[in-house]
Amino acid sequence: MRWLDNVWAQAVLTLCLGLSLTLAFSPYDYAYIPLFSITAFLVLISRTQHPKLIGFLFGCGWFGAGISWVHVSIAEFGGVPLIVSLFLMGLLVSYLALFVMLFSLIIHKLQLKFGYALPLAASPALWFAMESLRSVLFTGFPWLSLGYSQTNTVIGQLAPVIGETGITTILVILASCAAYLILLIRSNKIQQQSSSIKLSAYGAMLLSLHSAWFMPHFTHNNKNTNAQNQSFTVGVVQGNIEQSMRWVPELDQPIMDKYLQLSEILWQNDVVIWPEAAVPKLESEAQLFLHEVDAQAYASNTGLITGIVNYDFGRDMILNQLISLGRKNTNLDQPQYYYGHNNRFAKHHLLPIGEFIPFENWLRGLAPIFDLPMSSFTRGAYVQENLQANGVWFVPAICFEIVFPRQIRANITPESNAIITVSNDAWFGDSHGPHQHMQIAQMRALEFGLPVIRATNNGITGIIDHHGQIQSRLPQFTEGVLVDTVMTPSNTTLYRQYGDIIPLALASLWMLFILGLYFISLRSTKRLS
Repeated sequence: MRWLDNVWAQAVLTLCLGLSLTLAFSPYDYAYIPLFSITAFLVLISRTQHPKLIGFLFGCGWFGAGISWVHVSIAEFGGVPLIVSLFLMGLLVSYLALFVMLFSLIIHKLQLKFGYALPLAASPALWFAMESLRSVLFTGFPWLSLGYSQTNTVIGQLAPVIGETGITTILVILASCAAYLILLIRSNKIQQQSSSIKLSAYGAMLLSLHSAWFMPHFTHNNKNTNAQNQSFTVGVVQGNIEQSMRWVPELDQPIMDKYLQLSEILWQNDVVIWPEAAVPKLESEAQLFLHEVDAQAYASNTGLITGIVNYDFGRDMILNQLISLGRKNTNLDQPQYYYGHNNRFAKHHLLPIGEFIPFENWLRGLAPIFDLPMSSFTRGAYVQENLQANGVWFVPAICFEIVFPRQIRANITPESNAIITVSNDAWFGDSHGPHQHMQIAQMRALEFGLPVIRATNNGITGIIDHHGQIQSRLPQFTEGVLVDTVMTPSNTTLYRQYGDIIPLALASLWMLFILGLYFISLRSTKRLS
């Protein structure tokens, strides 16, 4: 294995390990890959003299393949040459790879100074810190976090207790233990190391896997909730409008007519949902249509939620919104809608380039991608009231926002019946982006013990139960409607109550535990000598 000491061999292998992670996520779902890839990555960090290069290349492989769907949107709709599109994609991937590079550098320095035990202790906490930073810096981009790959596995059943963040921590603990034992065996130091640390490494691997069977049972009735044992029927519309048609003024009315036509068979449901920006006109310019739909939904005893863009002339703000029409609750004695009514939600987490331009004063006018329609949105508040439709309370998330569990958790109330996420993934064509998006929505359902209704323009539209299982869906790239019954459970989850406190405690306790064993073993060695 001396060839592994060659920097070029290390570089190629590390890049391949990062690339392999794409296969762990939907639509491929080889969920075992992260454990092997992270283990090999940690072993390579110990053998290399170039930890920054190794970390950077691992990150480039991880994100370069994993979010290649971003390139689809830039190349097809950005209006820039291919070389510029590749350059912009390279900038994003390089930025994300910097977080992995920092992790690799710190672990390498710890190992040089303290040996194998300290990286074993620190890796989960450092990975937690790396991913937390990635989720908040420059509005955050926490896509492809490792825990999502376990959505449909035994380890994924830990989500109601520790969330996706905690599942990622478990994967890194397992990989750290495996890497530690491999390094000891390779260096012929397996007999010299403290037996307590070795046993802890073995035990952690067994305990982490075994705990997946019983930890999800630590849920309990939430006495403060008003949403127990409730069910409602929902009809979701998938319009399948081509991206090139969405902001053409001459096509506004045909698109709105299409949504009305598709909804004709849905008015008997409790709630009807249209996707992100389904109404292709500014709210102020679509008043006649909105009042028509509001009256139709009210007369049918239905609530309707739709995406629409609103320009607030008074405050000079453009907002990506969801608004509720028709019946707000069963006591409403007249249609609820009027321009500016408060049963609405404005997107908080905006997508860079697509919805806001970083360094706008410098970049505007340089290329068509920086002048896309609707690329100057104003963010809504972090915490907003739930949307109400026909007596049902929805926690909203528009497109990208479903990847932020802290924001979802902050907006859940005792009355919340379900999470609703709307999107327009037509930007990303026939890539793996929409499949990853759906997988993320499944994880949110698992974490919070709430059903998730996902309404999209061209797929994947679906309804996810509170166990994270897709109970019904529409095929991509087709127009159609989806009708199903949604059940709101009577139980909450520990993650819903405590959020990332539990995974943070898990990473911290693991580090303290291994550090304690390490210093005990040092004392014992000194006494024997």
